[in-house]
Amino acid sequence: MIELVIPWIIAFVEWGFLAFFLLLTATTLGLNLVAAVTIVRYLDRHTAVGNRQRESFGGFLPPISILVPAYNEESTIASSVHSLLQLNYPEFEIIVINDGSKDGTVQAAISAFGLQPFGEIHRKTLPTKEVVEVYRSMKFPNLRFIDKKNGGKADALNAGINASNYALFCGIDADSVLQSDSLLRCVQPFLEDAATICSGGTIRIANGCQVEGGFLVSTGLPRNPLALAQVVEYLRAFLFGRLAWSPMNALLVVSGAFGLFHRDTVVQAGGYSTGTIGEDMELVMRLHRQMLSAGREYRIVYIPDPICWTEAPESLKVLGSQRVRWQRGLAESLWRHRWFLFRPGTRFIGWFSYPFLLLFELFEPLIEVGGLVFFVACSFWGSISWASTALYLLLVVVLGFLQTVNAIFLEEVSFRQFKSIRHVLKLLLAAVVENFGYRQLNTWWRLKGLVLWLSGRKQVWGNMVRKGVPTG
Repeated sequence: MIELVIPWIIAFVEWGFLAFFLLLTATTLGLNLVAAVTIVRYLDRHTAVGNRQRESFGGFLPPISILVPAYNEESTIASSVHSLLQLNYPEFEIIVINDGSKDGTVQAAISAFGLQPFGEIHRKTLPTKEVVEVYRSMKFPNLRFIDKKNGGKADALNAGINASNYALFCGIDADSVLQSDSLLRCVQPFLEDAATICSGGTIRIANGCQVEGGFLVSTGLPRNPLALAQVVEYLRAFLFGRLAWSPMNALLVVSGAFGLFHRDTVVQAGGYSTGTIGEDMELVMRLHRQMLSAGREYRIVYIPDPICWTEAPESLKVLGSQRVRWQRGLAESLWRHRWFLFRPGTRFIGWFSYPFLLLFELFEPLIEVGGLVFFVACSFWGSISWASTALYLLLVVVLGFLQTVNAIFLEEVSFRQFKSIRHVLKLLLAAVVENFGYRQLNTWWRLKGLVLWLSGRKQVWGNMVRKGVPTG
């Protein structure tokens, strides 16, 4: 009896894995098509026309508060803030929030910007850890520095929101480099549609690029293979994933490294959550839920041309810790907002983007590893041919490669940050090579993050070891 049942079970599981990858392939192709159409329409509207629109708004551009949470940034804080001070935007303030750094971040900032204690009393709309001191720059009137007790990145951002003076705020990482016109581009959706409450730009890898005076002057590709793999990975994540979900108003992630928000809407939602690792995704999902529950029209938008350059990890230890943390943050956010799943009235979010993240982002590493173990074990036992196992592995590799090639194609027909044919060929080579080692490592790290979340074990942020972007 058992001998008769086992082949049926194996066949059922085999067809189940095949159905999963067919569904993933069909969904991916559909999203690729949406992304391609979206970027063509965006370029048609925001090239010459967009430049004229920005010029016509002129002095009507809304002022922006730039919030920079910093923890142990002694070596980079001066150069990062200097680059922000040179942004091409008519009116903005910079608020650096030192989150209880253990190094010389405070002294480095005091020395670089002539900071002086300023007995400022600002509203405490959102609860935060104690603020130790507030400084103002004697050199730059639009620069303030908040020194507070350690509470994490989300707590630091909430302290920055409390101190901000303007209706829009932009949260960026202390080690990031913005292109000079990034704020001009990122604010565009707020000018075009008053219902916009959040817009996010593109994050690119700065490793291998050249920076002068706080701005990126030439693009390049890193020599480190881990960093190079992340370049194509980021292209895939932004120019395929986020670009496709944005026109449906179903974007669930705006990167914490570069996002522009309507301050009062975020305050009404309770600010950033200090109880989750993925505070950026959790906030965006909470904003969606708040607006949908209230029946209010709103937009959360991804725009591809405002670019924020950030340094990527170049060691397996640091990269692995980052990816485990990201996967756990994804799990926490999806679980906290499971209210969306197939709920009437949640539009594309509840019926498309949330299920997509749940199945193809959260549980995909479990299914992929489980499928590999199943096919290899059955092949050894003779229950499945090695040809079936090879087909399974081929499906995984080809799907990943096609996603990456499409992202590189979208990059080349649109923004062309990598103008050298040598760079394009190197990216295509990386798109092939990443399937033999890097993607498997990434799957393992994501699986580990999922298991950590399921087990309830605490996850800490860990330290990001930086070499620094080459400067001129």
